[in-house]
Amino acid sequence: MDVDSNWATDWVRRSADAVAAHRADLTALDRAIGDGDHGENLHRGYQAALAALDGLPDDSTPADALMLVATTLISNVGGAAGPLYGTAFLKASGAAQGLDELGPADVVAILTAARDGIVLRGKAQHGEKTMVDAWTPAVDAAAAAAESGSDVRDVLEAAASAAEQGAADTEPLVARKGRASYLGERSAGHRDPGAESSALVLRAAAEAAADAAERRDT
Repeated sequence: MDVDSNWATDWVRRSADAVAAHRADLTALDRAIGDGDHGENLHRGYQAALAALDGLPDDSTPADALMLVATTLISNVGGAAGPLYGTAFLKASGAAQGLDELGPADVVAILTAARDGIVLRGKAQHGEKTMVDAWTPAVDAAAAAAESGSDVRDVLEAAASAAEQGAADTEPLVARKGRASYLGERSAGHRDPGAESSALVLRAAAEAAADAAERRDT
């Protein structure tokens, strides 16, 4: 089972719903170790992305949808989240260029490109208590699933589950990057808000693929 632009746009909608449902939680996490605006900023950006979806032409590709998310988030999300998420989706769009449908290897490629974009923009590595701690295990799990012969649905399910665990694993870490790093040892004991929102976004991608598979099976 491959996925197309309908999956990409559904991913945006489900991400927006997830961020809206958890924006207070994300803000609370960010209040503990950051600026306290992550949930509200990301919610505003995804609401803008939802509105922008109406302008996508009927013949749009997955790359078109991902590019729309990138430019909208960069324009509408404040703080570090806008540039980081925007760069992630910008690089993901580049990896999807020229493709009307995405197979397992293509999905791994866009996740990898997104993660690498975050690393490039934020200069963070795995283990430094940032959103990279959700994206890196997600990429690794997705690649392993694809190599084992899994379809897109299972590749994204593996990525989402790994991202959720990665976000949880940031709690005992001491932040080495971003505003949370100013707290030093006091940053331990708090989950990273960027990693948590990343897990929500990747779960939305998996749910969109599962729904696409169900529609094709009926």
